[in-house]
Amino acid sequence: MNIPTDLQILEVIYSTYRKTFESYKKDTPNRLSKIYVPIDTELIANKLKVDPDIVFGRLYYHFEKKYGYEKEGVSVHFFSLSLGSGDKSERHVIHFPYMVSVLANLKYENRKFKKTSRIAYGSLFLGVISLFISVFLNWAAIISIF
Repeated sequence: MNIPTDLQILEVIYSTYRKTFESYKKDTPNRLSKIYVPIDTELIANKLKVDPDIVFGRLYYHFEKKYGYEKEGVSVHFFSLSLGSGDKSERHVIHFPYMVSVLANLKYENRKFKKTSRIAYGSLFLGVISLFISVFLNWAAIISIF
């Protein structure tokens, strides 16, 4: 069982719920809030081929702790167990615009890491080639003396 990265989890949530987020209409709302989108952690887990508790745990204990915050007495949740109360409540909601911002940052950091790694591997390759050329030329010079 592979452990999904934060990037993989958020990419699956984004691709699965982007249209749901965009479908909100103020005149005829299809959920309680535009910015908080209810998600099915079991569906996300199935797409990632992991246990649903892994996805739930990462969202509730890791992402919420890392990205949720309080400002001027108002709590901004990255992921919340519920929104609303009674009959008008939604379970497992994610702050979709904020999640997209975090996803964009993770993608940027991933691209930066990959680019730096490619440059490092290229430098290593050139260094090894230079070493072989140097050894070959020196070996050829030594052999020509004899």
